[in-house]
Amino acid sequence: MPIRLIVGLGNPGPEYEQTRHNAGFWLVDNLANDIGARLQRETKYNALMAKGSVAGQEVYLLEPQTYMNRSGQSVGGLCRFFKITPDEVLVVHDELDLMPGTARLKKGGSSGGHNGLKDITAALGTQDYWRLRLGIGHPRTLSLAQQVADFVLHRPRREDQELIEQSIAKSLLVMPLIVEGKFDAATMKLHTA
Repeated sequence: MPIRLIVGLGNPGPEYEQTRHNAGFWLVDNLANDIGARLQRETKYNALMAKGSVAGQEVYLLEPQTYMNRSGQSVGGLCRFFKITPDEVLVVHDELDLMPGTARLKKGGSSGGHNGLKDITAALGTQDYWRLRLGIGHPRTLSLAQQVADFVLHRPRREDQELIEQSIAKSLLVMPLIVEGKFDAATMKLHTA
């Protein structure tokens, strides 16, 4: 089943723009740029939204502007209106359990404490949607004395930012496979790159 909706998670506003929690926005911004789509405010979904084509497939790009913990409002509303099933949804988000530079594709599973995923799961009524997890590291594994909430709402160190950008670039290379529903091929390419 092809992907029809790609959701980038983050928080709106210039004060959050460069923070780790906005890694999902960063990827969607890059994807929109790559395919010549322009994200525009869509008040009906309280989101930035664009429509474009990836690998010949029509996709919606979405960046909820509700703050992370209410992301499901935008995602659920758009899915209901366009009759998009959870199987056709890819959510791109920051992942504490992966080191910077790592990106992993998976379907379903728990939210792992990620408030954006919790809200989307509640809105869709299932955990069975696709996730593209962009590693940002954990303050403990990066030997930082920050609390997690503080960590995700700050800019990455320069070397971590470069690694995150590399994982976004690798992810964009496999996006055509993901959108076409060739998840095994995308996973193999992404996880071995």
